[in-house]
Amino acid sequence: MGKLLVTDSTTVTAADAAPATGAATAAVNRRAGVDWGKVFEFPNPVNEYAARITAALVVVLAAVTLLTGWDWGVAVIAGGFWLRVLFGPRISPLAQLSVKVLAPRLGRSKLVPGPPKRFAQGIGAAMSTAAALLLAAGLAPAAWTLLTVLVLAASLEAFAGFCLGCAIFGFLQRRGLIPEDVCEACNNITLRRS
Repeated sequence: MGKLLVTDSTTVTAADAAPATGAATAAVNRRAGVDWGKVFEFPNPVNEYAARITAALVVVLAAVTLLTGWDWGVAVIAGGFWLRVLFGPRISPLAQLSVKVLAPRLGRSKLVPGPPKRFAQGIGAAMSTAAALLLAAGLAPAAWTLLTVLVLAASLEAFAGFCLGCAIFGFLQRRGLIPEDVCEACNNITLRRS
């Protein structure tokens, strides 16, 4: 096995320097002061009304982008989706507005499983990023078409309460492509009611 030289002149083997996994990684992260699990945490459960308000704000931003032809609007939309899928609502301006300001004004909440909502945010991130890349490649009609599909999906969530990404998540989970333990409440009707 090869040898590595560490900065304090200690020699270790490559196996000794291999990254830790599982519980060992979590322990190292805590000692280092960073709990990466918390950094990339997504709430579970999620307030359905806050999710619908966020979707409505995406619809407004995308509609303004489509109507004005503002290319950078697509990048802003993509950035917002990536912030939400990676970090939950903590640093996304639209999600913060929804969770901290607008949803509390409704005075009610309906808790739903978080993993399907994160999956839906991932689909939004992929679609909006693809639209941004299409614009950058000079394929504006394809980009605007993709953004229109995104508006339709976000409108279903915002105005009808139907999360298309969540439905796809459920379909994939029933087919065994997403493990059941990713969302226990999605499979167990008694957990959904509690």
